[in-house]
Amino acid sequence: MKKLLILTTLLFFSFSSSLIAQENDFIKEYLERLETSKNYLILVAQMMPEDKYAFKATPESMSFEENLMHIGWAMDWHSQSLMGGREARDWNADAELKVDNKSKKQMIAKINETFDKTIEFISNFDVNRLVERLDYFGADRTKRQILLLLADHITHHRAQMLVYMRLNGLKPPRYVLYQ
Repeated sequence: MKKLLILTTLLFFSFSSSLIAQENDFIKEYLERLETSKNYLILVAQMMPEDKYAFKATPESMSFEENLMHIGWAMDWHSQSLMGGREARDWNADAELKVDNKSKKQMIAKINETFDKTIEFISNFDVNRLVERLDYFGADRTKRQILLLLADHITHHRAQMLVYMRLNGLKPPRYVLYQ
């Protein structure tokens, strides 16, 4: 009986260690992807002339600059508020992550800063909490899934920005793999 208890305990700790290592690998790989995504988005933002930042494909679409700042807002909300538990910013009152008369240079600096804060948050995130579940617009999702949703969201809005560049006769930067 004692041998069975010891064997069971060893198996449990081996399995637990393996799961934590996998979660650590997930975070490491996610951060690599996020850093590459940051560099590519900033390059896209730099290449669009400032006089085209207000361009919209259709009247109801977000402009290039609104897509850019929306990416920052989403990073902040997904990481700091949804995963970190901080009160969400008030979209109507908080102008930090809105266009709000910011210059191209100011918007790029704010996106860079927001990426850095998000990367720092995820770097320090307790991997054991990735399995925690949240309500995500009516869907039951783990915090690991929230990170994947954030990556998709960044890609979605960056793709709109790339189309806006093409609609303005600009050639977007070459696609960078793994971001």
